[in-house]
Amino acid sequence: MATATAPPQVSATTRPSKKDKEPKASFSDRWLNKGGWVRRVPLLPALVFTIILTQIPFLATLIISFMNWQASYPDEIAFGTLRNYVTVFTDAGLRSSVFFTVVLTVTVVLVSLALGLGISLLLNRSFFGRSIVRTMMITPFLIVPVAAALLWKHAIFNPVYGLLNGILNWLGGPQPDWITDFPRLAIEVQLIWYWTPFMTLILLAGLQSRPGDILEAAAVDGANSWQVFANITMPHMRRYLELGGLLGSIYVLQTFDTVFVMTAGSLGTANLPYTVYETLYSAQDYGLASAQGVVVVVFSIAIATFLLRTVSTLFAEETQ
Repeated sequence: MATATAPPQVSATTRPSKKDKEPKASFSDRWLNKGGWVRRVPLLPALVFTIILTQIPFLATLIISFMNWQASYPDEIAFGTLRNYVTVFTDAGLRSSVFFTVVLTVTVVLVSLALGLGISLLLNRSFFGRSIVRTMMITPFLIVPVAAALLWKHAIFNPVYGLLNGILNWLGGPQPDWITDFPRLAIEVQLIWYWTPFMTLILLAGLQSRPGDILEAAAVDGANSWQVFANITMPHMRRYLELGGLLGSIYVLQTFDTVFVMTAGSLGTANLPYTVYETLYSAQDYGLASAQGVVVVVFSIAIATFLLRTVSTLFAEETQ
């Protein structure tokens, strides 16, 4: 009869220690392998240059935003704690500019997204001259913003020789002064015209990345165009709609040239960037203008945070 043998005993003195299994790496090995610093070192000059170019001016603006600093009273420069920020959020004119900034951003982004989605669905179809039409559709986005604003102000909205009143005159309609009677609408229409091609490019790229096998399976199963759009296209386009909306929000939030050229901030059309400009160059209140600029930057950073999360999620889904 076989007898069971006990497993060999390993004494504490002969048991290999963790240090014996994993010898300590030298300093050079840690520098070469840990974190990939060798690959990052060539990027350090660019990082230092970016920090000097962007963060130092912002830090100076942040410091000035806590100061009472008006060019008209150079002898009274002093720190005023939170007075400038209290003025930003309590002044009626500034509240109006904040309200118009929000309304302008939401209106332009939502309408541009809706129009961009419809145009991208049309451009995604095959037809004669599609490449020429695509090039023409993105042309407005290639125009310098100031030139685009001047074009709409004089060639389209002008009450005497503008295109709109010319058409209305031919039809026997009224002859309104568009910028004076509808100042906010005029700015919104011009920005929608300018940003719709940008949204179209993003959404068209999303449409062309739809999985072809799923579309073929839906066609085999007898799904109609509306069912494909509602159940396949829109779920796939959600990330691209979010990306376009967040990018557009950041850019429209910082709109200055259109407001400056078309209305010069009058008739209730002053948004936050124009208000910062007016405070700095008209009132010459450097402290208050800096506080307004910091508020604009904080709003932009908040939107950019959601943007980065959306982009990272989109890339994660694409790599799966």
